[in-house]
Amino acid sequence: MKVLYVSAELFPLLKTGGLADVSAALPPALSALGADVRVLLPAFAALQAGVTPIGKPVPLPAGVPLAGGPEPHTPPWLHLPPGVGPTPASAGGTAPWLRAGYVSASGQPVLLLHAPGLYEQGDHPYHDAHGHAWANSAERFAWLGWAAALLGAGLDPAWKPDVVHGHDWHTGLAFAYLHALQGDTTPARTAAARAPTRGSHRARRVFTVHNLAYQGVFAPEVRTPLGLPDALFHLQGLEFHGQVSFMKAGLQYSDAITTVSPRYAREITTPEQGCGLDGVLRERQGVLHGILNGVDQAVWNPAADPQVQPGYSANDLSGKALAKARLQRELGLHDSPQSLLCGVVSRLTHQKGLHLLGPLLDDWVARGGQLAVLGSGDADTVQPLADAAQRHPGHIALHLGYDEALAHRLVAGVDVMLVPSLYEPCGLTQLYGLRYGSLPLVRAVGGLADTVTDCSLENLDDGSASGFVFHDFSSEALHAAWRRALALYRRPADWQAVQRHAMGQCFDWASAARATLAVYQPPAPADPSTGTPPAS
Repeated sequence: MKVLYVSAELFPLLKTGGLADVSAALPPALSALGADVRVLLPAFAALQAGVTPIGKPVPLPAGVPLAGGPEPHTPPWLHLPPGVGPTPASAGGTAPWLRAGYVSASGQPVLLLHAPGLYEQGDHPYHDAHGHAWANSAERFAWLGWAAALLGAGLDPAWKPDVVHGHDWHTGLAFAYLHALQGDTTPARTAAARAPTRGSHRARRVFTVHNLAYQGVFAPEVRTPLGLPDALFHLQGLEFHGQVSFMKAGLQYSDAITTVSPRYAREITTPEQGCGLDGVLRERQGVLHGILNGVDQAVWNPAADPQVQPGYSANDLSGKALAKARLQRELGLHDSPQSLLCGVVSRLTHQKGLHLLGPLLDDWVARGGQLAVLGSGDADTVQPLADAAQRHPGHIALHLGYDEALAHRLVAGVDVMLVPSLYEPCGLTQLYGLRYGSLPLVRAVGGLADTVTDCSLENLDDGSASGFVFHDFSSEALHAAWRRALALYRRPADWQAVQRHAMGQCFDWASAARATLAVYQPPAPADPSTGTPPAS
């Protein structure tokens, strides 16, 4: 099975969050099961730097205006309907091109989309140094979607994907473009759009939602330069309150939708978590699948992690105490084995619930707690943490920015990983915490609820406990969970029993890859006599 995997990030070359980790781990896991996976990426500088190019650049046909000018040259097996696809002007007047290659460190096959004027500015793929979205964000990711759609429609006759798998809003237009290119019949389509002049190849379309809150919504004026026909701009298409939603395009025009945990797949069909798209997701619930993310065992392994030597395992936890002492010294915290050291590796935003910490920290320090925070984000979340660190030197450490190596040392060195999120599609930090015996303290949402079992008395008794879970999104509920963690920490034998169970949990990418391959398979044809699929 040939899979075109489309993403905006890829660890370790370019990472702003969990999307990069998933994009680094899932393709090789799919390949290990026999899939032929190529990852399509925008040619951001960091991605170019880590990719070895092969072959010659391939020009990417631009969209065809509705009027004025002949159709640009395209391969004979690929026909572009007028009015579909971004114009050269939207890429600064120069048609982008594709270049094949492979990730130098891993050998993963990739396709880089080069577009002068679109991908050069700044180090961050989504916003500038002040946190403002790039002015050409719509064009940046429209071209990524257009490249995916052309490949899915058969641009390369030597490699036609069976599946186009896009991730998050950055890839949403791929599915709208494919819908328009291939003349899929819906009541809103015109006779011209159903004309049999489209490429005959049809890839299955799978769209993954990593975080529904980030939707890629743009003013309706982008429709013309991006070549989005009027037939797509309606309630059942990509129109969202009068604007263009890349996320909604992915939801509406894909064959199957996945998200990154079973519970989150249910939550996003509700008004509370649906971010205005819950109605769309309820309508498409029959093709919505929750597939839990995994942990890359080669990258996150406390026994072999180069940042955590001497390493440790569930059978020998002595190295964890050393990791804690090293982290305390590195961050300027008091060398205090008896202190409950909590850690945060996160975007410091309202979604992550870290503003709940502010009112609690004075009491935590008074009770013997420590806190280590690594991340960056919103000023109203960062400032209370910075103030607390200034009030309590030696007890609270705040490291602004992101440092992958420090993240490993922090996850290994803390006793508790804090993930008190308002919502959390899957979460990887709690999975890393489980793997390293740093017990997660989480709110019961999304993938956090799917992966962490509370240290209640009954769960401690039957050996299923792996962390601390609270429900209400409040400082008071978080504080009560922290006090339970502190109480258990003061019972070392029980604490280590939970650590060993947590470290034995298996959240692997092989399981996620098998579930994803199942989604890639088209549904069985219905029995014409009954209208139902045949029994398996």
